[in-house]
Amino acid sequence: MAKLGGKQKSSAAKVGSAKGEQLLAHYHDMLLIRRFEEQAGKIYGMGLIGGFCHLYIGQEAVVVGMQAAISNDDAVITSYRDHGHMLACGMEPRGVMAELMGRADGYSKGKGGSMHMFSSEKNFFGGHGIVGAQVPIGTGIGFALKYMGTERLCVTYLGDGAVNQGQVAEAFNMAGLWRLPVIYVIENNRYGMGTSIDRASAMTDLSQRGVGYGIQGEQVDGMDVSAVKKAGSAAAAHCRAGKGPYILEMMTYRYRGHSMSDPAGYRSREEVIQVRDEQDPIDNVRNAILKAKVASEDDFKRTEAEIRAVVADSVEFAQASPEPDASELWTDVLEDA
Repeated sequence: MAKLGGKQKSSAAKVGSAKGEQLLAHYHDMLLIRRFEEQAGKIYGMGLIGGFCHLYIGQEAVVVGMQAAISNDDAVITSYRDHGHMLACGMEPRGVMAELMGRADGYSKGKGGSMHMFSSEKNFFGGHGIVGAQVPIGTGIGFALKYMGTERLCVTYLGDGAVNQGQVAEAFNMAGLWRLPVIYVIENNRYGMGTSIDRASAMTDLSQRGVGYGIQGEQVDGMDVSAVKKAGSAAAAHCRAGKGPYILEMMTYRYRGHSMSDPAGYRSREEVIQVRDEQDPIDNVRNAILKAKVASEDDFKRTEAEIRAVVADSVEFAQASPEPDASELWTDVLEDA
């Protein structure tokens, strides 16, 4: 990537340089997620991934911006559309891809698959396959962090379809009552499975779902990684100050169907193309970088080549990894405490 700086730069130039470096980091992380997910979609079609597979293509700015706004010590939990969250948390592409293929070197030893990976080292407490199930768990993590007297928080992701689940309302009530350090990030990609939010929710401003529980919230442009980071930083400061939970409704969009088995016939091809042409989060960052003149077209080409090599390596690693031994059926089932 292009380097900035020089000993004679003014303080204003240094600030601009820092912002440029941050944009470059965002671009790299978002492009890694995009190319990883595209490859996952391809190998799913080849029969190398079993079960379900929910791709994150189009929503990359949400998790990358949020990770930039919190500490590595903070906890993260999400739903089944989770590969992007894993990569953004720093989990290795090799381990994620191996788990997708059900191999022993995967993060869950090949037993979790696409929806159920976990990394205590990265404070990532899983994707969860049951709609909304991660919300009370994330709320419980927030309770534990407060009970232990830490300043850490838990970022709990959910979709626009999950907000109508009963356990979500119960979790919001507990979090508001006990002022728990939880940021609820609602990734509103407009369609819960195949139903438009306009047809599923009586109140479509999901940022206000916590009002009855004393939880503040706001809508954020989830296609703008800088806007996500700014809102995430403010929400994190709110939680760390002991003011309780916060809701961020990220207005985003998924380009693919709900899962790989969904042809997405409930929306027009023109709608998808329009969003991609006018709001794509990666293109937005790329244009901002070019405008700031902190990288060139050659830099982008090098980054693209590096990321494609990383993704290709993850596939090669996964294919070379053995399948779990049959004895693994009896491990990790019960933890004695």
